[in-house]
Amino acid sequence: MSSTHGEDDDAQFGLTNIPFGIVSTQEDSTPKAATRLFSHVFRLSDLMSKGLMDSLDEQTTSALLKLGRAKHREVRELLQTILRRHQEGDVAACAISVADVTYHIPVTVGDLSDFSCSKDHVLNAGEAVTGIRQLPPGFPHFPLGYGGRCSSIVPPGTSIRRPPGQFRSQDGVVFGASRAVDFELEVACVIGQPSSFGEPIDIKDADKHIFGFLLLNDWSARDIQGLEMNPLGPFNGKSFGTSLSPWIITPEALEPFRVQGRQKEASPASYLQSNQSANHYAISLNAEIEADGVRTVVCRSRCDWLYWSVHDMIAHQTINGCPLNAGDILATGTVSGSEVGSHGCLLEITKGGKDL
Repeated sequence: MSSTHGEDDDAQFGLTNIPFGIVSTQEDSTPKAATRLFSHVFRLSDLMSKGLMDSLDEQTTSALLKLGRAKHREVRELLQTILRRHQEGDVAACAISVADVTYHIPVTVGDLSDFSCSKDHVLNAGEAVTGIRQLPPGFPHFPLGYGGRCSSIVPPGTSIRRPPGQFRSQDGVVFGASRAVDFELEVACVIGQPSSFGEPIDIKDADKHIFGFLLLNDWSARDIQGLEMNPLGPFNGKSFGTSLSPWIITPEALEPFRVQGRQKEASPASYLQSNQSANHYAISLNAEIEADGVRTVVCRSRCDWLYWSVHDMIAHQTINGCPLNAGDILATGTVSGSEVGSHGCLLEITKGGKDL
């Protein structure tokens, strides 16, 4: 789930991508907004200093977020034009090898909502914990979600400490280091254009509010989570760390992969009905675990397997008038499939520790 520096990874960052992130270097420790082309990073401030683009708030992506999709497209298209000359003169002088940058959280996060959009995950995880393969009552009707913590969101490569907490054991409830730390393979959208208090976002207008997409790893302590779930849901079992990928991928870059999602089993409420059926993305996701320098793929999943879309998440989050702010993150929850090898967390892969 991390961003690597291999040739395969470089190929994903061609001119049709043009992502946004925040980087620093050993020579300049100030985090600055940047984009990437193949194996090189280009800071927007460097391109501005060469007179290649007009001034923006080059320190962060936050100023850009609020400007709306039209401005986002304009900046992206300008960067594509500039980077076509990436081996020439002033543009080449701005290139920094990806090996020479430090990644930071690519956006100043406002609020974090974590949903559960995968029917397969909900069924698999529920069966692993309770032995019963059954959907929660609300799942067929709306994307389930909860409010997460922003203070423990970290950039890629940040070490996550095994959290202490209280959990059940053979000796009753005990306190100690978690014995069941898990990852969750998720996709998240970053909100650009904010919405107003009291005004829901119509699902057909959800695109206007999406700045881009990230990978997200919602670290989870399953034993701590298991004890605290009733009656208020996850707390310390989920709040000790959330890792974000370094690059925000724009909707324009993903437009060719936009597809229709799976058929809903029940007709959703009117606010979750869209005349745009292609609200999912045909994107493959892999999760790898590295031990002693050896990487093992433990999950191969797909975004278009999700039951609920990002657009559904935005419509449901705001239907009660809750506003979205620039920099808010809405995550899909674990992206899983029904087959062995497509499960996006260890809880599912091991069937709750029973299949090790």
